[in-house]
Amino acid sequence: MKILGLNAFHGDASAAVLRDGQLVAALEEERLNRIKHWAGLPLLAAKACLEGAQPDHIAISRNPKAHLTDKLVRAALRPHRWLNLTSRAVNSVRIAQVGEVLAAEGIVPQESRRMHFVEHHRSHLASAFFPSPFEEAPSSPSTASVISAA
Repeated sequence: MKILGLNAFHGDASAAVLRDGQLVAALEEERLNRIKHWAGLPLLAAKACLEGAQPDHIAISRNPKAHLTDKLVRAALRPHRWLNLTSRAVNSVRIAQVGEVLAAEGIVPQESRRMHFVEHHRSHLASAFFPSPFEEAPSSPSTASVISAA
């Protein structure tokens, strides 16, 4: 199984490919577009990592629906920052449309993509655990609190 992982619309945008649990490619978009700390959708990096192959799954390291209630409450309590929140709202819409953009760019066919929007902090946990040689993660109070809070 091939998984394309994307860190999109966040500093140092990048792409990585796991094949059967093994990391086979990883690349920051800035290495190709020559813009330091670029924060868009890493289309060039995704194409380079896939080398024409089709992924079985696509994981995006952002979930626009994660913590939505908290975000809405925080926004409601800070009307002086509403203008600043428009860029965050635009990013959320862009994240939700990643599948369509990948299909339009010919990176993945429209009919076969399986998109997974992963809460950002859980994606850090997954990127450390899944390519590791371990079958399970050790359970500790600090690990459990991080997982349950995410």
